[in-house]
Amino acid sequence: MKEIIPYLNFDGNCREAMEFYSKCLGAELQMTPFSEMPGNPSPEAKDRIMHARLTKGSTLFMASDGQPGMPLLQGNNVSISIQCDSLPEIEKLFGALAEKGNIRMPLQDTFWGARFGMFTDRFGIHWMLNFEHPKKG
Repeated sequence: MKEIIPYLNFDGNCREAMEFYSKCLGAELQMTPFSEMPGNPSPEAKDRIMHARLTKGSTLFMASDGQPGMPLLQGNNVSISIQCDSLPEIEKLFGALAEKGNIRMPLQDTFWGARFGMFTDRFGIHWMLNFEHPKKG
């Protein structure tokens, strides 16, 4: 396992929050709006943030906005994201942690070049697992 990262969820104000955190912490901010996602399913979400990364040294946390109409509830605005080292590791961790839980997105290859999946475990904790495929040279 490479690292465990907190992942924050917002309801349309991710850009504002992450710019605020970046300024307060003196951290570097990278953001990708939903409008840059291939086949963006929701025109209402085009200005919302699909993915944001805030880094300073070895410290990292990530965030995104939900789609319009998906309300943010107390307790579902934070997930634990695990960056995996290998395909066997992500398959093993996903299967073990998601057992008796609720799979929100099965493990699948993504447009950003990773294998990714999301679930809520049997204790109500939200997880996101990611393995970045090696870049083909």
